[in-house]
Amino acid sequence: MNFEWMYWTVPTAIFFSTIFLMILGMFVWELASPTIERSGFLKIPTTRGTRFFVGLLGTAYIHLAWLGLTDLNLWLAMPIAIVWMFVVMRWG
Repeated sequence: MNFEWMYWTVPTAIFFSTIFLMILGMFVWELASPTIERSGFLKIPTTRGTRFFVGLLGTAYIHLAWLGLTDLNLWLAMPIAIVWMFVVMRWG
């Protein structure tokens, strides 16, 4: 495969590597301790994987909203996204 058309920067590579490692970690966690469905503040029965997916979607929307609504540095949205992900995984 020829990927020369893609512009892979270091932050992009770190981002996708982190997502891959998080998915791998979720897989290992599932093997070690199978999940059970539960309902949290999302008001739907969710598993760990569902909450992880909802958390990732939320972080994407947080970053997109940050880009669209502010002129501030995008790195400032990261703590908000991390808190969102923690809240969804813990109490979602």
